[in-house]
Amino acid sequence: MRARSWLASLVLVCAAVAVVYAAPVLLEDLTGRQVFPTTNWWNLDVSNAPLDQQSAAFINWISNRTPSNPTATRRVHPDFGPPPYGIPYVVVDGSQPRVTVTFDYDDESDTGIPGLLGYPIPDEARTQPHYIEGDVPGGGGSGDRHLLMIDRDRWLLYELFATQWSATNGRWEAGSGAIFDLNSNGRRPETWTSADAAGLAIFPGLIRYDEVAGPNEITHAFRFSTRSTNGYVWPASHRAGSTAGAPPLGTRLRMRASRDISSYPPEVQKIFRALKRYGLILADNGSDMYIQGTMDARWNNDVLNPAFHSLTADDFEVIELGWGRGTPPAPVSNVRIIRIQ
Repeated sequence: MRARSWLASLVLVCAAVAVVYAAPVLLEDLTGRQVFPTTNWWNLDVSNAPLDQQSAAFINWISNRTPSNPTATRRVHPDFGPPPYGIPYVVVDGSQPRVTVTFDYDDESDTGIPGLLGYPIPDEARTQPHYIEGDVPGGGGSGDRHLLMIDRDRWLLYELFATQWSATNGRWEAGSGAIFDLNSNGRRPETWTSADAAGLAIFPGLIRYDEVAGPNEITHAFRFSTRSTNGYVWPASHRAGSTAGAPPLGTRLRMRASRDISSYPPEVQKIFRALKRYGLILADNGSDMYIQGTMDARWNNDVLNPAFHSLTADDFEVIELGWGRGTPPAPVSNVRIIRIQ
């Protein structure tokens, strides 16, 4: 009788442990979940927003036009695809253990939420590919190495830049990190970075396979890069350059309404419709007109590449810098200002 009781208790304990350490899910389908409120800058319909007075000048700069080469063009590129291209994300439940991260920019990085310090980094990220941008287990030592984690129960987004597991020090290290409440419009403090040069969240600006393949329209902007930038404007909070003539971080482009997209495959038309309605937000320095999306084996580059490459910067226009700020977002929600000295 005692042996049976002991065995039953052991089964219960094992079941409890299985719940506590529920497996993380790479690229979990999140269609139907609202990523930031509909009033958030990522989700603003900009199809009727006014043009910026510098729109033509910014497009010329992005196109790299000069007096000696006034007709230069810059083609659009999908900066994502099957591994190792793109930025992955992993979804965890609220019981996922948190681990401490050591930051290079610790004065502008978040260490946790009230009562729960650390980041929900799965153990698998140390030894398995597909968890960190670049597709190297543990992150490796080069590249942006973004690691994006979503707590599906608390609906929190954790993002890290330059992520690396240090076997020597027995710890996770990163350049910077930020935590976002996906139910609020909280913005980073002025001049603060995030895991992104602009101080913005990364995940809401990615082209995701689940949205493209799903039944609904895409209802948010995408993130993109240019070769350099000049300061920042709302909704960005951080500068990463001061190149004369370059657009500031936070600049928003939209595809011209007149651009005919009827000949593209249906899944590409869905992406391009979002470009007309929600546009692009300049979020980082990199290559001109590179639009970011998820690292997902289901992408077909034979479809994506020719479709995106058929577009140029001239198919876009720049809306009024800072447009949409007329309805201020909620004050900084501070799931993130928690630091241990």
